[in-house]
Amino acid sequence: QNDRDIALLDLINFFIQCSGCRGTVRIEMFRNMQNAEIIRKMTEEFDEDSGDYPLTMPGPQWKKFRSNFCEFIGVLIRQCQYSIIYDEYMMDTVISLLTGLSDSQVRAFRHTSTLAAMKLMTALVNVALNLSIHQDNTQRQYEAERNKMIGKRANERLELLLQKRKELQENQDEIENMMNSIFKGIFVHRYRDAIAEIRAVCIEEIGVWMKMYSDAFLNDSYLKYVGWTLHDRQGEVRLKCLKALQSLYTNRELFPKLELFTNRFKDRIVSMTLDKEYDVAVEAIRLVTLILHGSEEALSNEDCENVYHLVYSAHRPVAVAAGEFLHKNFHFWDLDPSIYYCINDIKTFNYFIAHFSLFLQVLTAKERKTQIDDRNKLTEHFIIALPMLLSKYSADAEKVANLLQIPQYFDLEIYSTGRMEKHLDALLKQIKFVVEKHVESDVLEACSKTYSILCSEEYTIQNRVDIAHSQLIDEFVDRFNHSVEDLLQEGEEADDDDIYNVLSTLKRLTSFHNAHDLTKWDLFSNCYRLLRTGIEHGAMPEQIVVQALQCSHYSILWQLVKITEGSPSKEDLLVLRKTVKSFLAVCQQCLSNVNTPVKEQAFMLLCDLLMIFSHQLMTGGREGLQPLVFNPDSGLQSELLSFVMDHVFIDQDDENQSMEGDEEDEANKIEALHKRRNLLAAFSKLIIYDIVDMHAAADIFKHYMKYYNDYGDIIKETLSKTRQIDKIQCAKTLILSLQQLFNELVQEQGPNLDRTSAHVSGIKELARRFALTFGLDQIKTREAVATLHKDGIEFAFKYQNQKGQEYPPPNLAFLEVLSEFSSKLLRQDKKTVHSYLEKFLTEQMMERREDVWLPLISYRNSLVTGGEDDRMSVNSGSSSSKASSVRNKKGRPPLHKKRVEDESLEGSWLNRNDTIQTPGALQTPQLTSTVLRENTRQMGEQIQEHESEHGSEQDFLHKYVPRCYAQMYCAEQETHAKQNSWDSSSSYTTCLWFYICSIYFGERKISCLVIP
Repeated sequence: QNDRDIALLDLINFFIQCSGCRGTVRIEMFRNMQNAEIIRKMTEEFDEDSGDYPLTMPGPQWKKFRSNFCEFIGVLIRQCQYSIIYDEYMMDTVISLLTGLSDSQVRAFRHTSTLAAMKLMTALVNVALNLSIHQDNTQRQYEAERNKMIGKRANERLELLLQKRKELQENQDEIENMMNSIFKGIFVHRYRDAIAEIRAVCIEEIGVWMKMYSDAFLNDSYLKYVGWTLHDRQGEVRLKCLKALQSLYTNRELFPKLELFTNRFKDRIVSMTLDKEYDVAVEAIRLVTLILHGSEEALSNEDCENVYHLVYSAHRPVAVAAGEFLHKNFHFWDLDPSIYYCINDIKTFNYFIAHFSLFLQVLTAKERKTQIDDRNKLTEHFIIALPMLLSKYSADAEKVANLLQIPQYFDLEIYSTGRMEKHLDALLKQIKFVVEKHVESDVLEACSKTYSILCSEEYTIQNRVDIAHSQLIDEFVDRFNHSVEDLLQEGEEADDDDIYNVLSTLKRLTSFHNAHDLTKWDLFSNCYRLLRTGIEHGAMPEQIVVQALQCSHYSILWQLVKITEGSPSKEDLLVLRKTVKSFLAVCQQCLSNVNTPVKEQAFMLLCDLLMIFSHQLMTGGREGLQPLVFNPDSGLQSELLSFVMDHVFIDQDDENQSMEGDEEDEANKIEALHKRRNLLAAFSKLIIYDIVDMHAAADIFKHYMKYYNDYGDIIKETLSKTRQIDKIQCAKTLILSLQQLFNELVQEQGPNLDRTSAHVSGIKELARRFALTFGLDQIKTREAVATLHKDGIEFAFKYQNQKGQEYPPPNLAFLEVLSEFSSKLLRQDKKTVHSYLEKFLTEQMMERREDVWLPLISYRNSLVTGGEDDRMSVNSGSSSSKASSVRNKKGRPPLHKKRVEDESLEGSWLNRNDTIQTPGALQTPQLTSTVLRENTRQMGEQIQEHESEHGSEQDFLHKYVPRCYAQMYCAEQETHAKQNSWDSSSSYTTCLWFYICSIYFGERKISCLVIP
């Protein structure tokens, strides 16, 4: 009030210095310079070397500074709210300064001024709220005074109230202008600032404004900024958004104003429950919980299920938050009979009950007790209600299937402890009625599962349920037997009623046989009769055959369970073996059925039974089950493989022709692909577990590239598993698959293949992919790769050209495919393979250079490339080595490096065939550079003093080991001797090691040990 220029100058310097700037605005600058010029001047004096400023400095004193800074701004506005802020001087100057600073390139200025402006705005919002309250009060007083009778009305008071209302309105307009300047001049630009801390400040404060003065700020014009920032790339900012929204959704009175925002950004909020930042995910779940609490219709079932799954999260706070959401949702269920009308949400109810144990893990002891009490109340309620619900909705298969899921989550002891057996009888009666009324698989499986749960031996109700279950099965088995007799007697004259009676009863029994042991009713006999009749006369409906196959399969499995759990006699084993053998024969015959569903069912059952009754049945001390082991003969293996070729590796266009015009075309395609993948996986398991010969996999491997998108993962896993079983046999299978593709191409295009065609390139690309599967460890795959080359060479020269030897063999082009594997050969193996190749070549072939001989030239080059050093080292003379007089000590250092496998491995894959011979004895390479370091020479002179005996290691060194390697050994020997790391074993192996290294890795790889 005394000197407002000086006071305002102090306030300006306060903001400048709180930013960390050492400059000071002088009075002359304040009076003569614009804000932009002042900020430019302060920027020049700003020390940005450190990068730190008060708001970002660590330590408790700077945290206190931030809170004091924010508090000062609030106090400043409160002290000036009645007069000074309306003088059109202080606030205009401060807002103008902060707007300029917030647009500065200096981060400290921008951050500090934005924080100051946001806190200033919050203080002004508070003033505006107070003004609004005063205006309302004044308006009420004015209306009350004006409504008085004329004689009692005080005109002077009315004038005073009108004056006050006008003054308050002017002040309100002034404050709104200030807030509008701050919002549009600072917030709108800084809420998307490059610095996350600045964005977070803006979002945090706008949440305060909307909560504090909802009438003015809680609308879409301001909410949209929070909604947009939900997609911010920084977790810190997203977290501020969620917390700002939580403060709004906590007040249920604000929900009508938030309805449009909720509809617009609900999906984003739900997706944030899966945020990579756990803190953000937790707050998102809490926000979703608040939304659900405020409006049950705001979230769909799908939205809720996305949150339910998070109770499985390994991050405990996320799991706890999801448990709280589930707990809130759970208590929305009313336990009175009105729940009958909530039947469409029964899946949600099932989800709650199914995860009770998981809820209890994230709740306190008190909450856990509450949940258990709630579960008991629900159990008691549904024990009474469920039979009525089943009766009410018995005609709706989907609702009945959902309702029958409920008993599996009951506390079944309540039937006994609560003396509620009569309700159990009512439930069993309704289940029986459902089974008699429905033939849908989902409903029948739900009934079967419910019986299985109620029959648990741990509950006292087991006997009562078992009796009801047995009576039901007796009735259906009797009905099934009579209907089968009628159908077989009628033969081709059977009508639809006869077929329906058999099919409907068989469906029910098959569904129950899946979860219950029904072997004492001997369902297999009549099922087998149906299958044999269908095979012999070919008039059996496909659905009956499919169900009979499945029911017979279950019967065999239950018989196997009884045998494995007991002490079977030899007669029991023979009976089961006979049953299995006859059923396998039936399934094999069904593979040639005209109906695709029958063939697919027979194929899957064959694969399952061959897997179950394989040699693995005897593992775990069950050698007595050997009579039950079945090994498929070559005929059955061929039929299974042919089925895979005909029904799995088919063109999509051919298969989808029957789907044209279907509204659910895409869903049908996915379902068909899923079915084909199951067929391929079933057959692949037979290969992996050595039930079907591995060479059968060649027909699968050859489709790896063509059907990579559909079956690539299955084929790749099969290839990996077969390699683990037998590397060599797997390599033979790979080359066989390539040979099959090559033969198919020759049959299509003739012997003169176009090497640039897409088909040839496809085979080469497949070979390249196969080569990559061998990995980088050439030692482990050495023998397998060499075998692959051997088989490939033999295939290429298997047939001679009928025109004469001057013409290339028909399969010569295969060598170009084989060259894709040359990079997987070790250097010395390349020479061996090259030698083997030359055994098939005549002198005329070696001299040919025409295009038709290019595959041979290319393959030979792939074997020579990278192997020249080895050939030179192997074929060089040994004259220089004989002049060596190096002697070695009898000790040798321990070898810390992994040894390369012994050279004897080189011949292991060749010794299977006498036509191939390994290279002769290695000769010493001739080397000219043998100059050593001085200490090495001295060491060699000392070693020479020791006399060598006949046949000693010194003779070996002198005769067989090149001089440079003997000298390298001496140098290494001296080094290790100084380190006291020698052992007492012979140095013979060490010298040999150095020499072998030269063969494996070439002279250049170890030249660092020798000075040229």
